[in-house]
Amino acid sequence: MNWILLLVGGLFEAIFAFSLSKISLTSGKEMYLWVLTFILSVSMSMLMLYKAIDNGVSVSVGYAVWSGLGATFTVLAGIFILKEPVSALKLLFLCTLIISIVGLNIISHK
Repeated sequence: MNWILLLVGGLFEAIFAFSLSKISLTSGKEMYLWVLTFILSVSMSMLMLYKAIDNGVSVSVGYAVWSGLGATFTVLAGIFILKEPVSALKLLFLCTLIISIVGLNIISHK
């Protein structure tokens, strides 16, 4: 359950990062919608991290997994939604990050 909380928290982290990029590109009512999205998503992201740590995940592993998942989802949103360029190195380092997250998950159960 705690890992699902961190996964959802990582998704919300990517949403708030994506919202920041949209805030800088919009104005008027649309900008306020993105500001609201940012506030709600950062709040939910932090709540999910807090709940996972409160339920027994160590702070060091929980924070690393939460931020790593957020970074992973943000990179994927950049590639698939914002059409950012993809390189072999970007994919290599993204895979390295994912392997590290899985590794932290595995060793935290020992």
